[in-house]
Amino acid sequence: MPEQPTIRFAVTGLNHGHIYGQTDLLLAAGAEPVGFFAPEDDLAGAFAARYPNIPRVDDVRAILEDESIHLVINAGVPCERGPFGVRVMQHGKDYMSDKPAFTTPEQLEAARRVQATTGRIYSICYSERLTNRATVKAGELVKAGAIGRVLQTISLGPHLARLHTRPDWFFERAKYGGIITDIGSHNFDQFLFFTGSTQAEIVAAQVANFNHPEHPGLEDFGDVMVRGDGGTGYIRVDWFTPAGLGVWGDGRLVVLGTDGYIELRKYIDVAGRPGGDHLFLVNQEGVQHIDCSSVELPYGRQLIDDILNRTETALPQTHAFLAMELALTAQAQAARLGHLT
Repeated sequence: MPEQPTIRFAVTGLNHGHIYGQTDLLLAAGAEPVGFFAPEDDLAGAFAARYPNIPRVDDVRAILEDESIHLVINAGVPCERGPFGVRVMQHGKDYMSDKPAFTTPEQLEAARRVQATTGRIYSICYSERLTNRATVKAGELVKAGAIGRVLQTISLGPHLARLHTRPDWFFERAKYGGIITDIGSHNFDQFLFFTGSTQAEIVAAQVANFNHPEHPGLEDFGDVMVRGDGGTGYIRVDWFTPAGLGVWGDGRLVVLGTDGYIELRKYIDVAGRPGGDHLFLVNQEGVQHIDCSSVELPYGRQLIDDILNRTETALPQTHAFLAMELALTAQAQAARLGHLT
């Protein structure tokens, strides 16, 4: 049997641990790693220990100018991801950024212009959906009509702070973009996907530093009401997960339809079933728990296919950019509460 065609990719921007998930999903899909670049020796050492077969390169230009590389992935400091993605596209390569892919509207607009001019792919790894098995299964059920027409999503993104482990940029709003831009971009992606909205407006938004006055640049809470042409949504994100939970956050998603609803407990079923990837389906036929731990994650495979065939199956470009636009808009409009500078 002939080998399935694949792509060659390079890794940059190791500042967020999501880079490991991005790398793993491409390796699992059969992509060929060429090398990685990181100026930070500690981050490079940890990455090399996990992936000893991916060589470190000394100069990022070696990656940008290597015509054999199809895709560059990045999870750098959030404020650096957008400008670097523009450079990647200008060098004729496709790009996958961790979320948030941008921290300012100007970065987003620059990427939109260059993407339209070059025709390159600017993918954003919204991992709460694209690399979460329960969310993938929920998408399949909604598409099959299991809960009728979707009316609303309620998306909750609580996180464990572990402030003593965080780098300096974590506490600088200009670098991480604010809590809605950062974490909330995940939730806007899910809102657009499940409601099928292609345009939306921010109804209300607020951010706060309720409990960390010693870090005035940190936003520890944010929530948003959003209204789209396919449904409505509520989003809440925070850094208040207690250490006793045992996982980094009790991420939840409720998708309300005309004939039922789906609730996801993505990482833990509190005081219930072990493990993560729990989906609860409630419709006219009854109540069902679905273990999604073996559901396939298609994003990596689909992205490789898109790169080879210039299609948009993994993540439509307009959707990828619109989710970030909504997050940036909500962040800019948000009322500011608590101990914020």
